[in-house]
Amino acid sequence: MTHSILDVGHRPVRSRAGHLSAAVMLALVCLWVSPQAAFSAEKDKGQQISRVIAKEMTAAQKAMQASQWAEAIKNLEAAETKPGLNAFDKMKVADFKAFAYVKLNNLKAAQQAYEQAMATGAYPPEDAAKTTRTLYRITASTQQNAKAIEYGKQVAESGTATPDDLGILAQLYYLQKDCKNSAVWADKAVAAARKAGEAPKENLFQFKLQCASDAGDSPAMAAVLLDLIRLTNKTNYWNTLLRIERQDEREDRNTLMLYRVMYDTNSMTAGSDYIEMAQLLGDAALPAEAQTVLEKAMSSGLISDTQKERTTRLLNSFKARAEADKKGLSQLDAEASKNPAGELDTKLGEVYYGVGDYANAVTALNRAIQKGQIKHQDEAYVYLGRSQVALKNIPDAKKALAALKSVPSMSPRVLKLWTLYADTLK
Repeated sequence: MTHSILDVGHRPVRSRAGHLSAAVMLALVCLWVSPQAAFSAEKDKGQQISRVIAKEMTAAQKAMQASQWAEAIKNLEAAETKPGLNAFDKMKVADFKAFAYVKLNNLKAAQQAYEQAMATGAYPPEDAAKTTRTLYRITASTQQNAKAIEYGKQVAESGTATPDDLGILAQLYYLQKDCKNSAVWADKAVAAARKAGEAPKENLFQFKLQCASDAGDSPAMAAVLLDLIRLTNKTNYWNTLLRIERQDEREDRNTLMLYRVMYDTNSMTAGSDYIEMAQLLGDAALPAEAQTVLEKAMSSGLISDTQKERTTRLLNSFKARAEADKKGLSQLDAEASKNPAGELDTKLGEVYYGVGDYANAVTALNRAIQKGQIKHQDEAYVYLGRSQVALKNIPDAKKALAALKSVPSMSPRVLKLWTLYADTLK
């Protein structure tokens, strides 16, 4: 597997989706680990330890209650040397040893002791299930991926797996470079989290995203990015998704629509993107908006030295044209109001948006939609939605963008992205 998710300027998933830190995994282990007899060294569901090790087990119990783990292990090792131990005795000694070793952060020894305890067959079913989960966490934390997967599948088959248990399985398969099974378990973990009323973990989608990237499967990447954006609304995911979607777009109108989404989600990270967006806005007779876009690029420090001369030249040109548009706004408003068709009102609303007069933009665009006879309905609804967002009127912004679904011949790609954007508005 490679270590990149396209050339989009952010860290690969693998740097975030690898092994959990030893400290985190140890904490997870300790959540599940307890001596299954809970210090009841004398009796367990009708069974008793043999008298031959009663002295050593009592001493071990006292040491554990005092958190003297090395002393406890010393007494348990002494108990192991006694003759005539039955399966229950062996299970009890090994279980207590395992617990003490976990407390000493000696997971290798703890694993060996738990496996010895399991091998006796003396655990009650409930305790056997708990120990299997503990072994799952220990082997996962110590990077015994293949063995951890086997324990994890046992936990899942028992019906007691938590969303975290399933998520670790997805991670383990991912680390084994088994993307197919990683995706299967990631989906199970996501479903389990949602069923439990929890938000799914971000890394579950990151495994799938990295696998799709490694396979060069852009459609699969786009599908996962949709889920990640709905979950996190992070700009780096927007950036990656919009770059993927832009790759196959051939119409300037739709490309400009994609740039608008990119701009409004603050996911534009390259000066060249701002320049191209501004040029497309200029071609669409929207110089004031083009001016705003270039000024943001320059103030953000995204324009390189080699781009500055050209950008400054473009900016000066747009400023002059925008000033002319501002002077003609009153006349355009009067003409649009009298016109029975909505085309001029749409243009008027776009110009008002470009100069930052969002309230008048809303008035003009609503009037345009009511009149009808608009050449590009999608632009009317998009600018109405954007104006409402600028006015912090999110309910009406969502209504405007939802209306895009009724526009004939609407680009499916553009519709999908504006719908996603509307879903993230709060």
